[in-house]
Amino acid sequence: MTILSTIWLLPLFTFIYVNGVLPIEATHHVYRELESLSSDEYSTNQPYRTGYHFQPPKNWINDPNGPLIYKGVYHLFYQYNPKGAQWGNIVWAHSVSTDLINWIPLDPAIFPSQPSDINGCWSGSTTILHGNKPSILYTGINKLNHQVQNLAYPKDFSDPFLREWIKSPENPVIEPTSENKINASSFRDPTTGWLGKDGKWRGIVGSKRSTRGIAILYKSKDFVKWKKSKHPLHSAKGTGMWECPDFFPVLKNGIKGVDTSLNDDYVRHVLKVSLDDKKHDYYLIGSYDEEKDRFVPDRGFEEVEIEEVFRYDYGKYYASKTFFDYEKNRRILLGWVNESSSIPDDIKKGWSGIHTIPRTIWLHESGKQLVQWPVVEIEKLRVNHVNLPTKLLKGAELLQINGVTASQADVEIAFEVNKNTIGEAEVLEKLPDPQILCSQKGTSVKSGLGPFGLFVFASKGLQEFTSVFFRIFGFQNKNIVLFCSDQSRSSLNKDNDLTSYGTFIDVDVLHEKLSLRTLIDHSVVESFGGEGKACITARVYPTLAVNDKALIYAFNNGTTDVKITSLNAWSMKKARLNGKL
Repeated sequence: MTILSTIWLLPLFTFIYVNGVLPIEATHHVYRELESLSSDEYSTNQPYRTGYHFQPPKNWINDPNGPLIYKGVYHLFYQYNPKGAQWGNIVWAHSVSTDLINWIPLDPAIFPSQPSDINGCWSGSTTILHGNKPSILYTGINKLNHQVQNLAYPKDFSDPFLREWIKSPENPVIEPTSENKINASSFRDPTTGWLGKDGKWRGIVGSKRSTRGIAILYKSKDFVKWKKSKHPLHSAKGTGMWECPDFFPVLKNGIKGVDTSLNDDYVRHVLKVSLDDKKHDYYLIGSYDEEKDRFVPDRGFEEVEIEEVFRYDYGKYYASKTFFDYEKNRRILLGWVNESSSIPDDIKKGWSGIHTIPRTIWLHESGKQLVQWPVVEIEKLRVNHVNLPTKLLKGAELLQINGVTASQADVEIAFEVNKNTIGEAEVLEKLPDPQILCSQKGTSVKSGLGPFGLFVFASKGLQEFTSVFFRIFGFQNKNIVLFCSDQSRSSLNKDNDLTSYGTFIDVDVLHEKLSLRTLIDHSVVESFGGEGKACITARVYPTLAVNDKALIYAFNNGTTDVKITSLNAWSMKKARLNGKL
């Protein structure tokens, strides 16, 4: 869960502590003095509400919780404030879908009602127990303001919509004690459980000891009585609090997902943690030693700098959760994206926070990293297909993409670099932080090979635009690709976060095309580079390039020509995000 830090909350929630957070990161505060601001414009002037990215009709949302499929119905639970557009009063809201795109809201599944959660119901996960029976483990804040783990299960297992949930009378089923030396203010977000070969359930809870992040391991025969293992599943010094951990297997070969309990020679394991100090989601790939109940990463936090560890997304993205879709044999990833607008603007518009398009996730054939791609169901929203022929895009050339709704679109483009011009790439003497490099070498800075990519949410005259682009460098006799999302000119409203994001992406430009897919949705730019090897999600709020005033361009601002080998674009229909049963 994402914990909020404000002065007025400290006397009540002693478990909350202040984090020094950079402006580019997802900060969460409750602003009491702003609660009276008007949100009258909610129904009449909403240029930034999404058309097909998930969000409720109004108010604050954050972490996706406990996603699952049950009797053919997808379930999404999420942290939600029913009373306003800022964090507070959190319940487990509940929406259902048959396609992961169109959603129907139901009544909240979980809200404070027991001594073990009376001060809050925070993040957690679902597990399908024996007999196809779902259960929820979630973090509650008890009367002592300690973080404890609670159990809930459906009132009616025959109901595919799982409309009512009952809390176990055994709650809390896991709690910190002086004997187990767990910090009661840093003990949260239990994972989906998995079965060991000994028939016992296992699960982890995020924690920390000083600056060491910890995935505390628990075991249970019945999913009710849990015992802490002697050793954590994994830990790493210097990483701080591990929020929203996730642990799951992926096939060594193939894109299909597998059940969370599978552990054999055909799988690797992934440990993902949301680092509270960084406000980003990092993942490690490695092996799960079931006899020792230890996760051994191929390359861990303590072997490299934190920023060298892979992230799900290099933009605004946090508190993600996966689940195994057993009906379509795939693992699905969901994540929360916070706003880039100011708190007063959020309250005025009456809402804050969205979720990304659900992504299918699998292990790349190299075995070194994961690949992510929007679920195929999103393609049902495509209309007005535009296909442009192969074209040489000269230096400093713009190509307008007409025929699609530029504020609500899906664009796929691929570039090819001439092998004879690869020597034109700018040479780096040392390898800097890619996000800083994207800021220093932004859209307007020309080089031999790049920047080239897309302008989205562009105004006529280009006073405003958001650019997603590639730039090629030479480094130690190799070619490296920088993948950037530049928001520095995305809005004339300077109260917005105009940060640029970026990462290096593993593509051999001499033998592979550079592909880019960007999902554009009013205030969202969700981009997938290198066929899903790297993802960057941005939130932008243009003042000129809104609705039918928005334009899309392919561009090349380098001095060397590049070839567009394919360009396909579609307008996107609106999803039914808040339908009725």
